Amino acid sequence: MGRSRRLSERLRVTAPASSANLGPGFDCMALALELRNEVDISRAADDAPPLVTVVGEGADEAPTGEDNLFLRAFRAAGGDARGLRIEMRNAVPFSRGLGSSAATIVAGLAAADAWSGHEPRDLLTLAAGLEGHPDNVAAALNGGLTLAWDGADGVSAIGFGVPEAGFVVVMAEQRLSTAEARAALPAEVPHGDAVHTAARAALLVAAVGAGDAGLLRDALDDRLHEPYRAPLTPLLGGVREALSGAGDVYGVTLSGAGPSVLVWCEPGTEEGIAGRLRVPGAQALAIAVAEEGVTAS
Repeated sequence: MGRSRRLSERLRVTAPASSANLGPGFDCMALALELRNEVDISRAADDAPPLVTVVGEGADEAPTGEDNLFLRAFRAAGGDARGLRIEMRNAVPFSRGLGSSAATIVAGLAAADAWSGHEPRDLLTLAAGLEGHPDNVAAALNGGLTLAWDGADGVSAIGFGVPEAGFVVVMAEQRLSTAEARAALPAEVPHGDAVHTAARAALLVAAVGAGDAGLLRDALDDRLHEPYRAPLTPLLGGVREALSGAGDVYGVTLSGAGPSVLVWCEPGTEEGIAGRLRVPGAQALAIAVAEEGVTAS
């Protein structure tokens, strides 16, 4: 594939947070959220090792050497990091179920292509390989609501734009690793629960595609993963209890592996819902859907 000349010695890349699973869309559906990590790249010294700095989320724990996830993704896409200054400003919280690793990975991949002047290409398969699953990275790459799957020709994704709903993210103070959350899932589930969840996943796609928000009240009911993760994610039950009977709320879903949750509500009610949510150990924030995925400028 051809390359064009880089036009600048500075580059800024942004990548959004994401909420995956969305109830019944386990490991395949995700929604990009307008909370972004930013990375500035500039030339420091020729052939010197890259100089990485991290501020914001993870400033005291994210590695700045060869194990840095952005740097690993940058190199996986063919980027040459020698002589670069990489300044990371993280807004997406770590280990809260909001796609922090996916945002970092797609930022690194997109940065490598933009810095080298690479022609546009599909980065989804490469991103999914680094992340281990395709849902969050598909949303972070493309923006909006996405459905991703692994087919004969690799990983693919389709976008559904922005759902006709408002959203409130309730961010937990506690952390939960994806590995721990996956360990809570059984090897098998009852056939009836599998059928129930498959029907709800199809209904969720139909509701979004038809713009029928009323269908979301039934579509967001999962039996595949949320019941098993509930003991590890008490915020899910707490938010559902706090909003029980609220006519402006369509449903509450676990965000990724948790422990944060996503409230689906009538458009225009987000600020009011966030304001009346007082859940210990968490912060409620009205949040917009990120219509655009990763950006490089």
